[in-house]
Amino acid sequence: MNGDDEQLLRGRVYGHDHDDPNPSPRPGHTYVELTGGPLDGLLLDVTGWTADEIATGGALPTELGQFPGGRALYDPRPGDPGRFSWSGDTP
Repeated sequence: MNGDDEQLLRGRVYGHDHDDPNPSPRPGHTYVELTGGPLDGLLLDVTGWTADEIATGGALPTELGQFPGGRALYDPRPGDPGRFSWSGDTP
């Protein structure tokens, strides 16, 4: 991914289509920022997630990771509830 690709992703919500006319966060939703890895800078909508689900983090499908069609693994950042940190990729 080059710098232009990274800039394009910033402030966007994970899972929204790349051509979504409004890729921004939606009012009334709760988000965490993804830090590091292939989804760095994207926001993950955790609205409706249980405390246990948030504590577990997520294995997010992506074509951008080490394994295209695989998953990028993100875990809650200790002491920073607004961020999930990248912990690796899996096929």
